[in-house]
Amino acid sequence: MADEALFLLLHNEMVSGVYKSAEQGEVVSAAKALEENGRCITKLENMGFRVGQGLIERFTKDTARFKDELDIMKFICKDFWTTVFKKQIDNLRTNHQYLAFTCGLIRGGLSNLGIKSIVTAEVSSMPALQILTQGSIPRPQDHNLN
Repeated sequence: MADEALFLLLHNEMVSGVYKSAEQGEVVSAAKALEENGRCITKLENMGFRVGQGLIERFTKDTARFKDELDIMKFICKDFWTTVFKKQIDNLRTNHQYLAFTCGLIRGGLSNLGIKSIVTAEVSSMPALQILTQGSIPRPQDHNLN
């Protein structure tokens, strides 16, 4: 319980800090404000990516290698998600501020497991959140060594 509270406080401060630092610059138009918001989202997603990479390294260091993408997705949805958020993936309640960091977290985890992915989140009606992933494991011929 304390871990969850600390994570929530840290995340709230992180989001607040990113947006406050963006507000320091002068915004002259709506287009500039939209552009700055996009930069904040990208920064949060990149933070999540790095955290996801680190957590996957830690969580999988003593486990056997995954057989295929299905095993990786089962691990992400069951073990990884439950360890990070202390909730089943189908019971997660969140708000839009968590989306960029959470998408980055999942993308970073998948990246460290060898899956290049695009992770997006969709909120059709609160409090429901749908996270969509598109990815693939690069085949050996995909890597150009020349």
